[in-house]
Amino acid sequence: MTDQSITDQNTSAEKPWGGRFTEPTDAFVERFTASVGFDQRLYHHDITGSIAHATMLAEVGVLTAQERDTIIEGLKGVKADIEAGRFEWSVSLEDVHMNIEAKLTERIGITGKKLHTGRSRNDQVATDIRLYLRDEIDVIAAELNRLQSGLLDLAEREAATIMPGFTHLQTAQPVTFGHHLLAWYEMLVRDADRLQDCRKRVNVMPLGAAALAGTTYPIDRSITAKLLGFDRPSENSLDSVSDRDFAIEFCGFAALLMTHLSRFSEELVLWTSAQFDFIDLPDRFCTGSSIMPQKKNPDVPELVRGKTGRVNGHLISLLTLMKSQPLAYNKDNQEDKEPLFDTVDTVKGCLKAYADMIPAIEAKADNMRVAAKRGFSTATDLADYLVKKGVAFRDAHEIVGKAVGFGVAEGRDLSEMTTEELARFSDVIGEDVFDVLTLDGSVQARDHLGGTAPNQVRAAVARARKGR
Repeated sequence: MTDQSITDQNTSAEKPWGGRFTEPTDAFVERFTASVGFDQRLYHHDITGSIAHATMLAEVGVLTAQERDTIIEGLKGVKADIEAGRFEWSVSLEDVHMNIEAKLTERIGITGKKLHTGRSRNDQVATDIRLYLRDEIDVIAAELNRLQSGLLDLAEREAATIMPGFTHLQTAQPVTFGHHLLAWYEMLVRDADRLQDCRKRVNVMPLGAAALAGTTYPIDRSITAKLLGFDRPSENSLDSVSDRDFAIEFCGFAALLMTHLSRFSEELVLWTSAQFDFIDLPDRFCTGSSIMPQKKNPDVPELVRGKTGRVNGHLISLLTLMKSQPLAYNKDNQEDKEPLFDTVDTVKGCLKAYADMIPAIEAKADNMRVAAKRGFSTATDLADYLVKKGVAFRDAHEIVGKAVGFGVAEGRDLSEMTTEELARFSDVIGEDVFDVLTLDGSVQARDHLGGTAPNQVRAAVARARKGR
């Protein structure tokens, strides 16, 4: 449903809470305070929670079995109408909860008005959001896992592909492309851990807290919690209706995930440029220019990089929303949904794009290798070689610096110099120096846990697939 299907009729005097009021809500205020334009996406979770609530009320004797069955069938009918596009959302009914309850009462009569016994919209919406976010977390976790699997496959395929490793975006030491990809994978491992940790705190049920103090009805919250798949009911009614930590925590996870995807994006954008030319992205993930026919723009990485600011903004929005709120529920909390919903949508879209794109990356191994030869990337290997020959590290550092200076002047890499030329800088240098000055020798020498050697990359991939 979109907000285009929402009616704007003013029936304020007929609102469920209207008994205390002597005049209808101002038409502008009604539109200004309504949330049905965006919270209608909670309809499935609202109805699921209501079915569980009605079931519990019957278990404790507040509703009869007949009333329970009538309510549940009515709610299923309302859900069918929504999903078939036959449901007319009304601004005058403010939110998803009152729209559904009003339609239920219209369908089944006065029994529909008994559904709200023992609860408030305060604990109802808190429950709906948790049910919604729990489901979305599971979808996001699956997409995150798919992206991780794609990275592992690509890392294994490129385990021996040599590229320059960078610090300060300057050539530092040779690494394997597979090792670089596994660095991305490690970021996502932490993201996945954070997401599952967040889910634990999402999966606590506030229903039964009512408006803020609980209810006088003999409810059994453990029944409702079990029916809805929550780990447990919440402990304190005041906190239950006003807590949005779980939404902030999810957005914190999302901001870090998007920061990682933004870092991936920056490298992909650089690597696809003519200046680097390390990889090729399939045409289906790129667009062209309306004026420059030669252009192939990496729009997916660029857009993901840009959407990071959007998600970061939502995190700040929720933190600011909650920073000065007194207990318990306040109308401010209506503003939690749009940032949360957009964060969920953005994260899902970005993960899908990346999970589809990463396995399709084609490495230009020859270009990477040529680039790794530039910038004296094996200089540290030469210093280590000298240290192993008995030269103090600080002296070795100076010796190699002079050798690099000579190479800059001559326009040649260390590996392109002769033994005699290198021996000018230290008489301990012999023919065996070329075992470490080659790119392959350099990466093979990093043969330890966490190192860039191809067999270490393959071993890391195997451990990751086994769950370590």
